[in-house]
Amino acid sequence: MKFLCLAYEEEARLNALSRPEWDALRSETLAYVGILQKSGHLILTNALQSARMASTVRVRDGERSVLDGPYAETREQLGGFFLIEARDREEAIELAARWPSARLGSIEVRPVEEVLREERRY
Repeated sequence: MKFLCLAYEEEARLNALSRPEWDALRSETLAYVGILQKSGHLILTNALQSARMASTVRVRDGERSVLDGPYAETREQLGGFFLIEARDREEAIELAARWPSARLGSIEVRPVEEVLREERRY
C-alpha cells in the first residue's frame, strides 16, 4: 500500500536551530532517506518552500481567487512530504515515526487511493 506522509513543522522552531543543530537534523534526515530508499519503502520525497511562498487558489461561480501566503495562521505548516510503500497502516506509522522532524513537529500518514472511487470521494 502507498501512504503519503505529510511533515508539519513549526517554521520559527526550525529557524531557531543553531547551525550545528540544523546540520545534525539535516544529516539525520538525509541518512533516513537513504535507509528508506535502500529498503524499498521510499517512492518520492521533497521539502517545500516556506508557507509564505504559497498561493491558495479557489474557483467559485467561475471566478478565480488567489490568496498569497499561508492560508491558515497555524504554528505548524506543511514543510514537506514523503510517499512510501508499506505493508499496512502500522508499518507506515512506524516508518513515519522515525522521520527526524517528527520530534519537532508532526507527520500525518494517509493511505493513497490508487483510483478515484465511482460511488463517492470520501
